[in-house]
Amino acid sequence: MRRSPLLAIFLTVVIDLMGFGIVLPLLPLYADQHGAPGWLIGLLFTAFSGMQFLTAPLWGRWSDRIGRRPVVLLGLVGSFLSYLLFGLSEVLPNALVWLFASRLAAGIFGGTISTAYAYIADVTSETERGRGMALIGMAFGIGFTLGPAIGGLGYNLHPMAPGLIAAAFSAGAFLFAWRRLTEPERRRPTTRGTWFDTKAFARAMGRPGIGLLLLAVFVTVSCFALMESTLGLLAKRIYTFDIHEVGLLFTYLGFWIALTQGMIVRRLMPKVGEVRLARIGSVLLAAGLFLLSLDLTVGYLAAVAPISVLGFGMVVPSVNSLLSRRTPADEQGGVMGISQSLQSLARIVGPMAGLSLFDMSWPLPFRAGAAGMIVAALLALALKPPPPRDEGTEGMTPA
Repeated sequence: MRRSPLLAIFLTVVIDLMGFGIVLPLLPLYADQHGAPGWLIGLLFTAFSGMQFLTAPLWGRWSDRIGRRPVVLLGLVGSFLSYLLFGLSEVLPNALVWLFASRLAAGIFGGTISTAYAYIADVTSETERGRGMALIGMAFGIGFTLGPAIGGLGYNLHPMAPGLIAAAFSAGAFLFAWRRLTEPERRRPTTRGTWFDTKAFARAMGRPGIGLLLLAVFVTVSCFALMESTLGLLAKRIYTFDIHEVGLLFTYLGFWIALTQGMIVRRLMPKVGEVRLARIGSVLLAAGLFLLSLDLTVGYLAAVAPISVLGFGMVVPSVNSLLSRRTPADEQGGVMGISQSLQSLARIVGPMAGLSLFDMSWPLPFRAGAAGMIVAALLALALKPPPPRDEGTEGMTPA
């Protein structure tokens, strides 16, 4: 009963994120071809995360009220339109304007990933919650493993092709979700607040442990995004990789993301628990970031880069599982939306800090990220498992 909806939401997210993986590595290339300066390329990346920051809580709140399935379907329609616009921008006048429009649209509708987390919370028990949350990370890994390769092949055919292929993936995800994705039976629609609930953040922060968990995930994603944004420059300027080799590096890391969350985390979570896994992951991520700043051989890079991925893959699903377990069923979407919003903000702060530090000295961003993860590790030490709840009333709001 539980595996079928999990498989449906997993495949829906995987197919959609294939499109994301196709488009993202090509953004700087397209923008550069149209004469965009460096700061404008950075703004192009920030547009996506900025819109996710604003809209993710709203999507989560709406999914609490009208249901997970319609919000997921609407998000897939938006993704299809944004990728279609990305592809057509190559033949439209003022291409940079249309590129920005496509990324703004992708950010607005990309906020529905929080609904996928809430869906998993609806269809899993507390003991299976962490393993379910890891599925989203696995979906990201698969998308970033296969997406860049597909995008590169499409670009060789025609500059429009990657965007159109990504749109086709989102259309496929929509058709699959329309047929296979059902509304979770255990979800209880909320009647609290308004559609635009300005007090949702304060209410979430008032729950025991929620503020600490949100801070932990913000610091973790900031440090990892700091590494993500500078790793390509490190590979190109220090290791003298060409564009194709940089793409292969990210495909390699995408494989490790999928392996970490699909195999390692899902097996470890039931044995060691979310709190302990978050602590181990924080230490591994700190160590991996620091090790990246020490040597300059390709073999060393290939050996130590997966350590950061392994640590990150342990922390995020563990924290999301703990967030879900501390949240009533009728507020799952809203709280997951707040978490996704903070992660989007982290993906703005991290790259800005990382790129600024990289210009000063290439090891600095990785060492700064390691220092930040020491702070995250200290936060993880303060985490406590939530008290167990009866499965029959799990997540219900007390009367």
